[in-house]
Amino acid sequence: MSKDGQVNLSEKVANLPTSPGVYIYRDSSGTELYVGKAKRLRNRVRSYFQDSRPADGRIKTMVSKIDDIEVFVTDSEAEALILENNLIKQYQPRYNIMYRDDKSYPYICITDETKPRVFPTRTVVKDRSKYFGPYDNVGAMKRMLETIRKAFGLCTCAVSQKNIDKTKSVPNWHSCFDDYLENCSGDWDDEIYQTTIKKVERMLNGQTDQLIRELKEEMQIASDALAFEEAAQLRDSLEAVKHYSQKMKMVVSKKVDRDVFAIRKDEEIGEACGVLFKVREGKMIGKFHRFLKNIKGLEMGEMLQSFVEDYYTGQYMAAIPDEVYLSHELMETEPLEQYLEQERGKMVPVKVPQIGEKKQLIKMAQANAKLHLNERALEKAKAERDRIPHAVKELKEHLKLDRLPRRIECFDNSNLQGSDPVASMVCFVDAKPRKSEYKRFNIKTVEGPDDFASMKEILTRRYSRVMKEGQQIPDLIIVDGGKGQLSSAVEALKEIDFYGECEIIGLAKRLEEVFLPGMSNPIMIPKKSSALKLLQHARDEAHRFAINFHRQKRSKRTVKTELVEIEGIGDKTAQKLLQEFGSVKKVKKAEKKEIQALIGKSKGENVYNFFRQ
Repeated sequence: MSKDGQVNLSEKVANLPTSPGVYIYRDSSGTELYVGKAKRLRNRVRSYFQDSRPADGRIKTMVSKIDDIEVFVTDSEAEALILENNLIKQYQPRYNIMYRDDKSYPYICITDETKPRVFPTRTVVKDRSKYFGPYDNVGAMKRMLETIRKAFGLCTCAVSQKNIDKTKSVPNWHSCFDDYLENCSGDWDDEIYQTTIKKVERMLNGQTDQLIRELKEEMQIASDALAFEEAAQLRDSLEAVKHYSQKMKMVVSKKVDRDVFAIRKDEEIGEACGVLFKVREGKMIGKFHRFLKNIKGLEMGEMLQSFVEDYYTGQYMAAIPDEVYLSHELMETEPLEQYLEQERGKMVPVKVPQIGEKKQLIKMAQANAKLHLNERALEKAKAERDRIPHAVKELKEHLKLDRLPRRIECFDNSNLQGSDPVASMVCFVDAKPRKSEYKRFNIKTVEGPDDFASMKEILTRRYSRVMKEGQQIPDLIIVDGGKGQLSSAVEALKEIDFYGECEIIGLAKRLEEVFLPGMSNPIMIPKKSSALKLLQHARDEAHRFAINFHRQKRSKRTVKTELVEIEGIGDKTAQKLLQEFGSVKKVKKAEKKEIQALIGKSKGENVYNFFRQ
């Protein structure tokens, strides 16, 4: 016990039951951090606090925040699975996998009424109605509704009793079609209506083969009884169901009901995509996908388990199939198998196929998941392109620029006592470096350490080429330096008739002063401003890039003046020696056998003797 009489965390963990159940971690403010289920509560919870448990940074951070634990004991793992998913949906804890649905999925609803209505909806309500779907696209749902209308004559408009015109007993709704307005299903006998609804349910569950057999039998009975009008109606129903069934893709040779789940992950966007293929009587009747967020550090099996369990215990679940196949092994299958058996009334195998048509289905589902992730990545990239960072907006305001500086090009010079003069240009787009567009320049026309002349040369070369090739013009040019550097830059741009195409500024390092053309006094941007940080980042990146280029150039020159002077040694052999030994100094100290083993006996002897003359 703690001093204030409350049980501390370690005591709570030690006294947890070993029963199955659900646990909730909360922080000091009482906010839910994580909801999980366990076969043995004490063992699972205790494992989080053991040093031997391998954990990524995300889990370690979560554990450091845990201040309290609440547990719910259940009679079985299946009950724990249901409770876990309900609590996750209720609390949406920060460290659980979350879902991002890219759309509101369409369903077909059959209401819980004496004469149930059949209609499309995007809203699932817990009102004892039956919901079939979700449909991955509206077109598939509309084709199903059209088949139901043609096969069974049911009205499938989204209407209720409130919309019924009592004088005509038909729906008073604009989307009802003329071809069945006069004989609306609202006038049918209750028994006939209920029988028809059962057929519709079989149709929606993909049991078309069974439905075709029933319709054939009913048609034969009606024909034998000389009820030719009824037989003709059944014939039309049969043809509509057959037409729909033939359009469905046969994906397995065995006429079996099967759910196929697959998962793919995209590290760059930090999301995964789960895909479900619904196979009924061997035919693909629909597919469904969801995006998973908050997945850093999770195994594929963990993500897939969350997706599968969330599907079967949530609003999206339809009839339990005969078999469930997965792209990856789950972390634990017992709770899911127990739950499926409980719902179905018999054991439902949950397996990862290795060969054959089941494996091919998995590959197809994974290909679909990859496609959805690619589309998602494009969406995020577009959103990022459309988003203007605060630093860019702030920079426009501080410098009173005419346009947003979304594309910035920043220049810097580098030389050592006038030797090997070089320059660099870095490019920032929406406040982020775009390294694919960085440029390096060898100074060609300037002798000695003349930064002003060097800056003038590289801007002349850069923007002459931009105009000649029709390349993208930046919104802002930054030169590293004060008034002198800026004046040289402006002069260069005027000479090539580029001045005025975009804004240009000079950034002086000593006081971080910003100079603008034609202004005698600099602009001082607040030190903590994100706009100043953006300018500094661009300037520092240009400096780093120039320095690295200068070092590389000096290194190559060193190689040329020493190693390539040796008889038989060219640039490639010299580079090979440097890569192996690290420097010319270490080549000098190397044993003859070492050098010969690398570049050959004759060349090796020449190198060894060269440094010992």
